[in-house]
Amino acid sequence: MPQTTSTGTLVIGAGQAGVHLAGSLRQLGDARPITLIGAEPHAPYQRPPLSKEFLAGSADAESLAFRTPTWYAQHRIELVGGERVADLALPTGGRPGLARTTVGRTLPFARLALTVGARPRRLDVAGADLDGVHYLRGLDDAIGLRHRLAVASRVVVVGGGFIGLEAAAAARAQGKEVTVVEAADRLVGRAVAPVVSEFLRQAHERRGTTVLLPAEVVSFGGTGRVESVRLADGRELPADLVLVGVGVVPRTELAEEIGLECDRVVGGIVVDATARTSHEAVVAAGDCTALPHPVTGVGRVRLESVPGAVAQAGVAAATLLGRTSDTRNVPWFWSNQGDLRLQIAGLSAGYDHYDVRGEPDSERFAVLYYRDGALIAVDAVNTPTDYLVVRKALTTGRTLPADKAADPRIPLKSLLAG
Repeated sequence: MPQTTSTGTLVIGAGQAGVHLAGSLRQLGDARPITLIGAEPHAPYQRPPLSKEFLAGSADAESLAFRTPTWYAQHRIELVGGERVADLALPTGGRPGLARTTVGRTLPFARLALTVGARPRRLDVAGADLDGVHYLRGLDDAIGLRHRLAVASRVVVVGGGFIGLEAAAAARAQGKEVTVVEAADRLVGRAVAPVVSEFLRQAHERRGTTVLLPAEVVSFGGTGRVESVRLADGRELPADLVLVGVGVVPRTELAEEIGLECDRVVGGIVVDATARTSHEAVVAAGDCTALPHPVTGVGRVRLESVPGAVAQAGVAAATLLGRTSDTRNVPWFWSNQGDLRLQIAGLSAGYDHYDVRGEPDSERFAVLYYRDGALIAVDAVNTPTDYLVVRKALTTGRTLPADKAADPRIPLKSLLAG
């Protein structure tokens, strides 16, 4: 295989964070060589639409691409696709670091960025390897799932998180019989308050989806191909297609190989607010990292979001160039579940009070979260204006008085102005 003489920056992981980091280096004036390597054979693409527009058939693979093929050449970014880094050694004694891929390509580097993402958490139950049991993380997963969905009639989604609910909505829109099975006692329990979890359950059931809570999957049945999903309480659900969406596991293997600190509790490669790892020549960004709380700086969190990956990648690029940047960032997320649009700003974990603005039954409402009287987050369902006002308040470090914010007759914008 050809060898590169680059001793510039090697970016391992060609997802959202990796592409943005490489582009940010060029925007900041870095003229040194940049190599971006990804394990998938496809050109770097957006992942969020996979469980929504792509699965529903309203987007294709070409429309998901981050950049045109010529963009990488124009920005002098060497893109290596379809190869995984097998061995990695850091720079030492004035010599460059060296990565070796699974096909024998060698990639020298002076600086390293890990944007390796995460992989789907697997279910360790009998029958998990049956044909028809799918996971959804990459484009190939989505292509296979979309083909199977076209001919399926009974779909079981294991996991009531955002990916599961988005996929359930897409399957239901295609006329499939859909059942969501969640082991916890409510949907999206790690991210939203009980009132939002209950709203989502009722909203999906109103649209024809069956939601089972709490329900634990103990095995999949079938001969060669999945035919049923068996639950701990003895129920057996017929299924000709299963999607498992029970979270992700950050990819830390390479980081551990080169001795970087990794967090065993939160999960991920430990970075500081500037995206630097425990080695001064290495930064990391995206789903693979455990970072300080982006607003308070207290404790570690792992953000699984595109906006978070983009913000952190920009910070990481500045760090590699020895520059300072604003590291305060208000996390924001979104989830489109059919005609339900949930927008989240801030992190609600640790709230001691919340107010519901509007009526959940109307499918247009917002939940504002507070801690010690200060606004910390919002969940907005089909209320984009309220979402934007709260996001602006959080970004500027302001709060909205809870007693007035809960009154839907009072525009939030007037409270922010006041």
